[in-house]
Amino acid sequence: MNRTYRTRSAAALALAGALTLSACGGQQADGSAGAGADKNGCDAGTGRVTIATGNSTGVYYVVGGGIAKLINSETKLQASSAETGASVQNIQQLAKGDYDIAFSLADTAADAVTGKESFKTKQDVSSIGRIYPNYTQVVVRKDSGIKSVEDFKGKRISTGSPKSGTEVIANRMIEAAGLKDGDVKKQRLDLTKTVDGMKDGSIDGLVWSGGLPTPALTDLFNSQGKKVEFIDPTPLLPELQKISPVYEKATVPADTYGLGKDAPSIAVPNVLMVRNDMPANLACALTKLVFGKKDKLVKVHPAAEDIDAGLAAESDPIPVHPGSLRALKSLEK
Repeated sequence: MNRTYRTRSAAALALAGALTLSACGGQQADGSAGAGADKNGCDAGTGRVTIATGNSTGVYYVVGGGIAKLINSETKLQASSAETGASVQNIQQLAKGDYDIAFSLADTAADAVTGKESFKTKQDVSSIGRIYPNYTQVVVRKDSGIKSVEDFKGKRISTGSPKSGTEVIANRMIEAAGLKDGDVKKQRLDLTKTVDGMKDGSIDGLVWSGGLPTPALTDLFNSQGKKVEFIDPTPLLPELQKISPVYEKATVPADTYGLGKDAPSIAVPNVLMVRNDMPANLACALTKLVFGKKDKLVKVHPAAEDIDAGLAAESDPIPVHPGSLRALKSLEK
């Protein structure tokens, strides 16, 4: 799966800075979701569905809110989405039953189903499909002297929210660069606090894994464009691919944030995760919504343009829910 990802059009990218969407909800999954319908069919049934997203200034939050609205408008379900710390936390709380659907980076989800890294045991979860990719965006203050990840030594670097997919990738990059624990002054901050720190100089650089464009980074480059810049993380790709094959070469187009030139990046697919005990009819219905009505999600955020039913089942080693496989086969016809 060595693809070089780019976003679509500059016009679509410009939409994201102006888009706002209410995405609110609580950690109260309802086990009755999917009730009242044939489990061998593709009717969503009734009940409540909760979605774990990510930081409020990130793309998970926006797209998650869009999926909740889509579910509410197209089914009899009541759906809500919630701000979270993202991937690791999302899967942990999904497995506990706090949420019904969870956004996650594919590398974190692979750790979850194999019982590695942040997960002591194999988690009873699966995917309803691979969606758009996240881009590893490494941004530094120009006065920091940082030109590569190796230069993080002794610097104050935001590695993302605790238990986020960003933190997983940031730590793996730091290790791949040959740096040891204690070499980097890690700041485990959400994206809002990270951008504030970049503006006031209390942070030298950041690692962020998110869709394009990420609203908070749009704000950073709009306000601090002459003081901040991307650095290239791709020399670390061979080492990262030894850890997980999901890492792929990518490019952040210059017009994403008004850059002078394209910025090399590393992409990681995103997946929508559910518990294995989700009724097959519900998984089927949700999958058909996300992949069959992606045009509605593109209006919410241009990152959804990369949602592709033909790639949805490419999530190895993450299993795809049987109900979702049924939906994907029907979408191929």
